[in-house]
Amino acid sequence: MLIGELSRRTGVSARLLRYYEAQGLLDTSRGPNGYRQFDEDAVVTVRQVRALLRAGLSTEVIRSVLPCARGERPDIEWCAELWDILNGELATMDQRMDELQSSRDALAGLLTRP
Repeated sequence: MLIGELSRRTGVSARLLRYYEAQGLLDTSRGPNGYRQFDEDAVVTVRQVRALLRAGLSTEVIRSVLPCARGERPDIEWCAELWDILNGELATMDQRMDELQSSRDALAGLLTRP
């Protein structure tokens, strides 16, 4: 399928699909006319990428996760390396949340002063 069809079927802009391709998240081939051609599996891959982005993962981490992703949710086939990567991402998110809470508390404190 061409990029316009993939965009229509996934609700993701062609520009973003090209970005996913550049990041190594989406495989494509080129037809004789030079247009990108995507396999039917690309629809599921795009939905997996979107779900993993919603989970707060970077495209770099998603590139490591995709080979283990199954289905649109996606479900993950676990291996020790992937478990370590995702636990590291979770720890980083927890740290960022703590830092944001601290900043929020400091700002709130400024607003309560006369």
